[in-house]
Order: sequence, then C-alpha cells, then structure tokens
Amino acid sequence: MSDGQIQYAEYNDTFVLKCSGDVRLTFCSALNETITKIIKANLLKSIVIDLTEVISIDSTTLGLLAKLSILSKRKFGMLPTLASINPDVNRVLDSMGFNQVFNLVHTPAPCPECLNDLPKQDQSEDVVKERVLEAHQILMSLNDSNRNEFRDLVSALQNQSAQA
Repeated sequence: MSDGQIQYAEYNDTFVLKCSGDVRLTFCSALNETITKIIKANLLKSIVIDLTEVISIDSTTLGLLAKLSILSKRKFGMLPTLASINPDVNRVLDSMGFNQVFNLVHTPAPCPECLNDLPKQDQSEDVVKERVLEAHQILMSLNDSNRNEFRDLVSALQNQSAQA
C-alpha cells in the first residue's frame, strides 16, 4: 500500500483538495482544519476534490469530505466536484450516496503544480475519536444504508465519550 497524502491549492476562486495513495484517519485533524478554513473563506466559485490517485480511502476521510460538501452547499450554494477514476473507490462513493452531495466526474483536477501538503497536526486520541464520530454521523445522514452500516460504530464511540 502506498502511504497516503493530502494536498491543497487555491487559485482563481477555486479550492482544490487532492488525495492520493492510502488515505486514512491520520489526516483527520488537518483535513478538518482545512475544511474550516475553506468554509470561512469569503467567496469561492468552486471546490474540487481529486481522488484520481487514491488507492483506498477510509470512512472517516469520506465523512469529512461529505462535511465539506454539506457546508459548502450551505455557505456558497454549490456542490463541490469530486473526481475519481478507481473503480473500487467509485463503488464506495456510489454506495455511500456521494452522488447526492457531489458532482462526480472522472478527470483529474487542474494545476497539480499548485498543490501544497496539508500542514501536519498533532492529534490527541480524544480529537481523533471526535473526528471519527462526526465523520460517521455525517455519513449516516446521507442514506439508510450508511445509517445501518455505521450505527454500531457511532453508538460505541458515543458510549466511550460518555464514559470518559
């Protein structure tokens, strides 16, 4: 498996987020901070998420990407574009209901030379649990299949938080 990477760029009122390799929850804090930054921006004409070089992507990352879409629809009145060419990733996106919250395309994002790595962030166990819980709650809100798929995980995480 290839180590994962998330990069970003801003140009021409477009925000680009590019994920590649094996993308896991180790990026959840930095990704969440980037989402907050994007949504605080005054005006964006488009948001593009490029998954064309993703080998695999976990549900926490997918939940945070869904969060970005939901918030951008609220703030900017637009659905982000999500690009993916991996048939396995496409099946996951379809099963998660991403066609409801993204414009799905099958071409890479422009301007790869503009990309920067997400800033590194220390992640406490509590912060990671909070991001995992939030991401899966968002996925559950997309459709009944996701609700059934992640109900036990969300319940377990909520119980852990209540006991802490």
